[in-house]
Amino acid sequence: MRDGLLLGVGKWTLPVPSRVWRHVIARRATTMQQALAFMTPDHHKVRDFVVRELPRAGRALTPDAIGGRLGMPASRVVEILDELERHLTFLYRDASGAVAWAYPVTAAQTPHHLTFSTGERVNAA
Repeated sequence: MRDGLLLGVGKWTLPVPSRVWRHVIARRATTMQQALAFMTPDHHKVRDFVVRELPRAGRALTPDAIGGRLGMPASRVVEILDELERHLTFLYRDASGAVAWAYPVTAAQTPHHLTFSTGERVNAA
């Protein structure tokens, strides 16, 4: 089916008109833009770094480690992490303040896995 969407309801699949699902996606995109408006380039740097490096490190990333790699003071990294958590976006820190997961990846062992086109496999949050 080209340009179509099927919605599973119980044992049935029902077609959803493209006009309906396109409207929902457009509305959600606007909502997401508004929700992420607080993010500065530094917020994006920190978030992108932890998503990229968390699987490679295989353990939670401390603010010191993040700041050291990004050339930012650890205190600024902590502020950014606080703001990202406060806005319920992207990440979770463990009791020591290290980033334990950053959507969609985690260093923790989970039953969920992602495989990238490069063949790299990571645990998913």
